[in-house]
Amino acid sequence: MTKMAITKERIALNDRFIEVFGLLEDRGDIIKNDRGGKGMGDFAEKILGKRAYGHIVRAYLDTNKRRYISYDEARILCGIYNVNPKFLLEGKGKPFGIDIIENMSSSDSVSQGNILFTSVRAFAGSGESAASAEYEEQDFFNIPGYSGSGYVAFPVEGNSMDPVILDGDIVVCEKITGVGELRDNEIYAVRTHTGMWIKYVQKIENNKRRVIKLKLISANYLEFDPIEVDVDEYIELYKVISRISKF
Repeated sequence: MTKMAITKERIALNDRFIEVFGLLEDRGDIIKNDRGGKGMGDFAEKILGKRAYGHIVRAYLDTNKRRYISYDEARILCGIYNVNPKFLLEGKGKPFGIDIIENMSSSDSVSQGNILFTSVRAFAGSGESAASAEYEEQDFFNIPGYSGSGYVAFPVEGNSMDPVILDGDIVVCEKITGVGELRDNEIYAVRTHTGMWIKYVQKIENNKRRVIKLKLISANYLEFDPIEVDVDEYIELYKVISRISKF
């Protein structure tokens, strides 16, 4: 039987997998010799289905082995570790879904820009404090490279999205029309009648496949449990597309 040649796209997929694996190690989500649930065997069981397949993962990571992760395995990885599927599968965007704008100074903004800034905070936390009302102030600013309309920005409060989004960051978002546009395991600002959260989001359907709730998941999931919010007439959804680390 003739062995099928590996395409350059598959090799590029594996290269991105190696990059993502390294980032997950940097975050502490993977610790190769760990025995507490984050080791190589644990990773292999989650992605490949068996703890004994750790040697296969090591082969993916070794560019001399010429063994490459499959697209199905890559999709599983995205779902479990909240990796941006566009990045891993297609090479588009950032590994964890958002662009980072570093060291933006006040001189970069103007009073009549195209991005709406609102003082209502998006809570990257448990949500316990999100029910408190806050007066909403609004202004507009610009960021180089962002043209057009429809952008909105929120300040972030809390550390549950560390290290993807930090306390004090500002997130720039695009509003989506409803849950039909929402994609699981991507980062959104979710606004309800009780508050606003920045989280990875997953849809929860009833037995008629109607989305009735959203599960909000923290990047810092070891310290913060997921929460659920109802999908009703009050809910607003904003896709997070970038964060400003200093303003």
